[in-house]
Amino acid sequence: MALEANFCRVQLDRPGPGGVQELLCVRRTRLGKTGQQICVGDRVEVEGIDWPEARAAIAAVAPRSSLLERPAVANCSRVVVVAALDQPELDPLQLTRFLLTAERTGVAVELVLTKADLLSAAEQQRWRERLMAWGYSPLLVSSKCGDGLAVLRDRLAVPGISVLCGPSGVGKSSLINALLPQLSLRVSAVSGRLQRGRHTTRHVELFPLASGALLADSPGFNRPSLPADPAELGMLFPEIRQRLEAAVCQFKNCLHQGDPGCAVGSDWDRHGLYLTCLESVQQQVARQPRLRTAGLKQRGGKEEPLLDQRLRQSSRRRLRQVEPDEEA
Repeated sequence: MALEANFCRVQLDRPGPGGVQELLCVRRTRLGKTGQQICVGDRVEVEGIDWPEARAAIAAVAPRSSLLERPAVANCSRVVVVAALDQPELDPLQLTRFLLTAERTGVAVELVLTKADLLSAAEQQRWRERLMAWGYSPLLVSSKCGDGLAVLRDRLAVPGISVLCGPSGVGKSSLINALLPQLSLRVSAVSGRLQRGRHTTRHVELFPLASGALLADSPGFNRPSLPADPAELGMLFPEIRQRLEAAVCQFKNCLHQGDPGCAVGSDWDRHGLYLTCLESVQQQVARQPRLRTAGLKQRGGKEEPLLDQRLRQSSRRRLRQVEPDEEA
C-alpha cells in the first residue's frame, strides 16, 4: 500500500473482476474518530468497492507485527539504515540516531553504506571495522560502480517488507534505481555548501523486488527522534546489550554512564554518543511537566499551544451542542 495525499493505493491479495489488482481508497471517518492511523505496509479491509472505477474505502486495519514510526511503515520485517560514506560526510551521531530508530522496531536491522567509490580501500576498511565494533555488519555499496549490489539484492530478496531509511542525499533512490532500473526514481545532488541532501522522495511506497519481497523507499530526514524513556535508550545499543549478557550492573536503575558498579563501563567507541543521546532524552523528560503546566505540547522539537478539546471541534458541531445552563 502507498499513501498519496488523502488517498491510499491498496494492493489486493487476489485480482478482482476484470483483473483489478489495485484500488484507490479513502479512509472511513470512523477510523479517524478512533485515532487509527493508516500506514504503508498495513493489511486492511475494504468495503464499498466500485470495481469499474477501481475505488473503495478502508473500513478496518489489521493488527500489526511491527511499526517503524518515522517513516511510518507497518509490518516491516527488516529496517535498512542507509548512510553515505562521503558527500555528505558520515556523521556518527546522526547515524546512531537512525540506528536507534531502527532498533526500536524489534525487527532485523541492516546497515548499508553508499558511495563507497568515493573512499580508498583503507578508509573503507576503517569504517567497516569501526561499525562492526558497534555491533553491525555494514555492507559497503556503490550505485555508480555496482559494487555490493548483488549481495544487497540477495539480502533483500526474501519474503517480507524491507524499509530503506536514512538522511537526505545518501543515495536511497539511486540504490533502488540500481536494484530496480525500471522505476527510474528521481534523484538529486547534495548541496555543496551545506553538505545536505535534497528531498526527492515525497512519500513512502512499496516496490516488488522478488516473489513475496517488497522494498519501501522513504523520504529522507536528518534528525530522528529519541525514545522518551532514558531506561529504554541503553538497550537499543548492541554494545550495551552484549556487555549486559556477560555481567550485571550493581544498581537496577543504572543508566550506564560509567559510574562505579556499572557493568557496561566507558571503554567502547560510542560511549560519548550514548551520553549525548541520554542527555537529550533526560532534557526532554524534564521539559514535559513544564510543557503540561504551561499548556504547551512538543512537536518536531518545537513547543506549540495545547488546544482545548472543545476548540478542536468544528464550529458547526459546537453550534449544535447546547450546554445545560443555556437551555430555554
